[in-house]
Amino acid sequence: MNKFEQLGLNESLLKAILDLGFENPSEVQEKAIPLLLEKDTDMVALAQTGTGKTAAFGFPLIQKIDADNRNTQALVLSPTRELCLQITNELKNYSKYEKGINVVAVYGGASITEQAREIKRGAQIIVATPGRMQDMINRGLVNIKNIDYCVLDEADEMLNMGFYDDIVSILSDTPDEKSTWLFSATMPQEVARIAKQFMSEPLEITVGTKNSGSSTVSHEFYLVNARDRYEALKRLADANPDIFSVVFCRTKRDTQAIAEKLIEDGYSAAALHGDLSQAQRDGVMKSFRGRQIQMLVATDVAARGIDVDNVTHVVNYQLPDEIETYNHRSGRTGRAGKLGTSIVIVTKSELRKISSIERIIKQKFEEKSIPSGIEICEIQLLHLANKIKDTEVDHEIDNYLPAINNVLEDLSKEELIKKMVSVEFNRFITYYKKNRDISVGGGERRERGDSEPREFSNNGAVRYFVNIGSRDNFDWMSLKDYLKETLDLGRDDIFKVDVKEGFSFFNTDPQHTDKVMDVLNNVQLEGRRINVEISKNDGGGRRDHNNRGGRRDSGRREGNFAPRREGGFRSDRNSSRDGGSREGGSRDGGFRGDRNSSPRREGGFRSSAPRSEGGSDRAPRRSENFGDSSRPRRSRRD
Repeated sequence: MNKFEQLGLNESLLKAILDLGFENPSEVQEKAIPLLLEKDTDMVALAQTGTGKTAAFGFPLIQKIDADNRNTQALVLSPTRELCLQITNELKNYSKYEKGINVVAVYGGASITEQAREIKRGAQIIVATPGRMQDMINRGLVNIKNIDYCVLDEADEMLNMGFYDDIVSILSDTPDEKSTWLFSATMPQEVARIAKQFMSEPLEITVGTKNSGSSTVSHEFYLVNARDRYEALKRLADANPDIFSVVFCRTKRDTQAIAEKLIEDGYSAAALHGDLSQAQRDGVMKSFRGRQIQMLVATDVAARGIDVDNVTHVVNYQLPDEIETYNHRSGRTGRAGKLGTSIVIVTKSELRKISSIERIIKQKFEEKSIPSGIEICEIQLLHLANKIKDTEVDHEIDNYLPAINNVLEDLSKEELIKKMVSVEFNRFITYYKKNRDISVGGGERRERGDSEPREFSNNGAVRYFVNIGSRDNFDWMSLKDYLKETLDLGRDDIFKVDVKEGFSFFNTDPQHTDKVMDVLNNVQLEGRRINVEISKNDGGGRRDHNNRGGRRDSGRREGNFAPRREGGFRSDRNSSRDGGSREGGSRDGGFRGDRNSSPRREGGFRSSAPRSEGGSDRAPRRSENFGDSSRPRRSRRD
């Protein structure tokens, strides 16, 4: 007997459930559906991503809708257009045997006129992103003043993306007597405030522990020096030959750069971020769902719409600024009861974040070392042997066996095996023989001091003096964030930040010198001009601490000694960017032999979107964050 039958759902819904192949309800479905069917009530349901929350509110919602009434009866708000479309499609699948029910998606990036026309034709259920919904209300294109049900899906993420004001405004336009169902992975203060303001004695359902991580996801971190972060990512991919992963970066720019570098090194990768057109995003997701892409490099905002089964790993190339966001990231794997792994690549200066996450998700991280070259070669060798063993033989090859036997007749069985395996294995062993071990010794967790630890050497780096410091309300972390945003650099591009009372020091690689000097010397902070100069020493020389103009004793300055060099990720590659795979071979065949930089397999997927030169997908900071919570909220994203 299908257990959904015991939840009180009607025959048409049970028939749709049978078509969808659902057999047993998830915990959140088992708890929520009977309560929502029993009576009209407000509800707060807390459950991790991937636990079936859409069906938990979708089935009761469809059963309660009056199909004969063409007016809008329910509004579902979701954070992104991908999730909006996904929910819409699922509700249509659930209601396929309910005649007369119409579900319309309302989201940015599509014709608002066409969406308004669909609603006017009759839409009992509207699924919308907050920004587009508010726009339609302001234009008088939609009427939600008489709805019976309002669902806030992924409520914490909507608020995390800066939609608080929109949600409050939208809810204020709905009747007080409606039923409000709030579904969320975590329960931060802003979600609790929404519940208190717009809900009346809501029932609360919690699957697992509030704000905790999924029990099907294991968590591990790898300690590296900041400059080895990308190399660590490659090694982790090589150490997991069957990896099918989402790699998270904080900004659109980093996302595009890392994806391009992976593709250049022969990995099956693609970028997913806000600068892609809808067609490009659809193309990337189609390739990812088809497993033509093994490593999808994404921002947190873009990844909200990802609903792909069997993701083996989530890789945190950079940790998010907020702890709750980590929970959403790790929820991309370990779905539908399957096991998954969440990996964090971390530097010594970020170890405190691991402890903070552990406290919130109530799970421990396992500290691991980046695999050595010989370990990776061993893994790849066994993987290759298993792949050969499991390969199905196409008997068309029988026609060519006499000629093949002729060529190989002088080889013994042992020699033949060695040569066969070496065709591909040699590339790995050759590559890793030349490369050093990048694991950081010790790995001992420790709390941060007032200054950033100096695990980096100054070799090749440029040291700067800048006339802002602790009296301007900066500590090392907030100054690093300020410099990163002002200069539009990655987090690891600025290091050895040392904040004094009236001045500070920081380092960058030489290729950023011109940009640092040109940009910062033309910036004002609270009406005072910032002055930056290249420092000859490491901050030990005497300076006038009281001189806010930042002038130093003559003779202590050094000119622009650091030559500008080409560095970072190249954007002028000649390879195709048509949104398809690289030419030159099958994705699932062999390892690349024509690359010196990486022994990775042939194939990959190149996004056709240009690299973003600005902007960040980082969410606005709130309570329980990693950084300065006093910064203003960023503008909303749709």
